[in-house]
Amino acid sequence: MKWFAGILFLFFVGKGFAQTEEEKYLQVITERSDKIVATLGITDSAKYDQVRDVLVTQYATLNTHHENRAAEIKNLKDKFGGQKEVLEEKRTQYEAREDAKLRKIHTTFVEALANYLQPEQIEKVKDGMTYGVLPLTYGAYQDMIPTLTDEQKAKILAYLTEARELAMDAPGSREKHGVFGKYKGRINNYLSAEGYNLKEEGDRWEERRAQKKTSANTVSN
Repeated sequence: MKWFAGILFLFFVGKGFAQTEEEKYLQVITERSDKIVATLGITDSAKYDQVRDVLVTQYATLNTHHENRAAEIKNLKDKFGGQKEVLEEKRTQYEAREDAKLRKIHTTFVEALANYLQPEQIEKVKDGMTYGVLPLTYGAYQDMIPTLTDEQKAKILAYLTEARELAMDAPGSREKHGVFGKYKGRINNYLSAEGYNLKEEGDRWEERRAQKKTSANTVSN
């Protein structure tokens, strides 16, 4: 795909990467994208490559965005380091503009996926980009608190879905998990307000899991 090769060429030339670094980085994001696309059940090889290329381009675009952003924030700190209020104002204005750009990058990416994938496949891509934290966490809350109402489950899912959309655009694993951590805090506050004692619920959950493990070991023996 000529457009894809052109994008990567501009990306790497613009960053001044040596050839070996270019190859290594491209290999990393291609392998990462392959692992995600392999879960989608795409049997058409051309379509598979197109979806993978969309993912690779997104990873490269996000990397460029976050590296440029970090460099500019460093410049602002160097320039206004002795002027706390000015620095805060400049940084707030800059990050607001960059957040808007990031939302546009996100929207463009999802729209590109929609050209090739069904909604349930796009969900898998989103989960793949965020280490499956949404389904794992949603399942864990339901296991921990079996008495959750449908309304409460929907609220938890809404929080986790919002977190996933933001985590998709985060620069790395630590930042992605950080986004989910913040939203888990919101979920816990919501459940506490709903009358749940999360420590007690967690203790009972651990007891059920331990009993289940003991029962499984007994059966296997």
